Order: sequence, then structure tokens, then C-alpha cells
Amino acid sequence: MSDPLLSIRDLRVSFPTRSGLFQAVRGVSFDLGRERLGVVGESGSGKSMTGRAILGLVRPPGKVTAERMDLGGQSILNLPESKMRALRGARISMVMQDPKFSLNPVMTVGQQIMESYRLHSGQGGRAARDKALDMLRAVQIRDPERVFDAYPHEVSGGMGQRIMIAMMLAPDPEILIADEPTSALDVSVRNEVLRIMDKLVTERGMGLIFISHDLNLVAQFCDRVLIMYAGQVVEELAAKDLHNARHPYTQGLLNSLPRLDHQVDRLAVLQRQDSWRDQTPPLRSGA
Repeated sequence: MSDPLLSIRDLRVSFPTRSGLFQAVRGVSFDLGRERLGVVGESGSGKSMTGRAILGLVRPPGKVTAERMDLGGQSILNLPESKMRALRGARISMVMQDPKFSLNPVMTVGQQIMESYRLHSGQGGRAARDKALDMLRAVQIRDPERVFDAYPHEVSGGMGQRIMIAMMLAPDPEILIADEPTSALDVSVRNEVLRIMDKLVTERGMGLIFISHDLNLVAQFCDRVLIMYAGQVVEELAAKDLHNARHPYTQGLLNSLPRLDHQVDRLAVLQRQDSWRDQTPPLRSGA
């Protein structure tokens, strides 16, 4: 088995509050290979915070600790900001929730993609422009020259998603973290964005961390799934086996979903148990 692109052991993120220390992420461990890794859980389960901690985006007074956080064998745990900035985009990128609103409203789409590429490649303006147009074509934008000169408010939500993906992939990172990248899209646009991400990840041999609330989507799109509850990973399994999950929390999430093939008078309500907070599954390596 090849070495993982990303290896994390006992990741913890905490914040001081008036009532004491709040642990948003508690002991998360996983390896990421050249695969599509889904991370699923309710709002507040620690999914997005895990992604932000990996990228060094947790600001004081938040505190990030881990036994190990290695990117390609190099420790990235609490690196100085100057070194972390050099890694972001170049080796690991993140598409934030509702990416259209992460775009700079006073810069054109082309300027923003060029800036991302030039920052990490050192290439000149002509090469950056060509790269930006190539990336817009790669995410299946039909009129890249027009979109290149457009401002974010002049494009649709689905196009904004694709533009953000193009920007994050322009520097050719090894890992992409996608935080709810399709949550605000209708089904047809969502499927198109997923096809684009799948094609780019497959062709480039990247690792993808796909954060989502949608269990059915993750089961269809990802290779492996982590289920998070209260800041912990409570279950890890192959995506194709998600609907046969054994942990009562995962079963509760699945049972609360409406189904077309089985009519019920009332959806099940998830009954949480205190014991779930202290359960950690055995670690499985990535592909």
C-alpha cells in the first residue's frame, strides 16, 4: 500500500468559553490516500472545523493539537503562517461552503484565478491568463473568455461553484477539501459539479475530502466515509456499505431520511446516547 497523502492522529480543536474549554474536535484520526473520502455528520459535529484545522485556519483563541498531522511525510502541525501560506493552494486547497460568496466581489473572475496561480507558480501574466482560461474550460464553463472578465455577482450560483473549484485546482494541489460544495445547487447542477470534481480528482490522482450532510450523495460519490458525532469519528466504513452501517448514530441518521420505496407515517427521530461521545472506531488506512 502506498504512503498516504495526509496522515492525522488524535487531532483536537478547542476554544475557551465562559463555562470552560469547549472541544470542537476530539481525537480525530485518519489517513487519506488518492481517494474520495466523505465526512458526514450533523451541523456542529466538527466536520468543517476538521478541514479548517488541517489548513491552519483556526485562529486564536482557538487551539489545535495533534499527535501527528503530516502532509506527504512533512509535519504541518502549527506551522508558522508564512510556511502554511505557501502550502495552501500549492499542495492542499479548500472549497468553502457556498463558494460564490468566498469570491472577491471587486475583482473579476479571471483576476482571482490568475492571482491564485501566480502566487504559487511564479509565472507571468500571459501564462497565468492561459492557465485561468484552461481551468475555466476544465470545469465545463462554455464561454470562458466572457466569464474571465465577469464579476462574481454576474454569474449564477452553479457557475460560482465551478469558478471556485477552478481557482482552487489551478495550482495543481495534491489534496482538495470540499466543504458542502453542492449544498446550494439544484440536482442537475449538483450532478454536473460532482462529475467535474470526480474527473479532475481521477485524472490528477488527487485526494479529496468531501464534507457533506447528504448521506445518499456520499454513499454514491465517495470511496470511504467517516461519520462524525460531537467532534469525534464514531464510525468508518466503505461508502458502498454506508446503508449497512452498524453504529446506532449512523443508523439513526439513515432512518431519519425520507425514502421513496418505503412509506412511513412519521420519520424516526434520532435518539442520542451519552455513550456515543467516547466511542472511537479502529483506524483504517486510505487507498
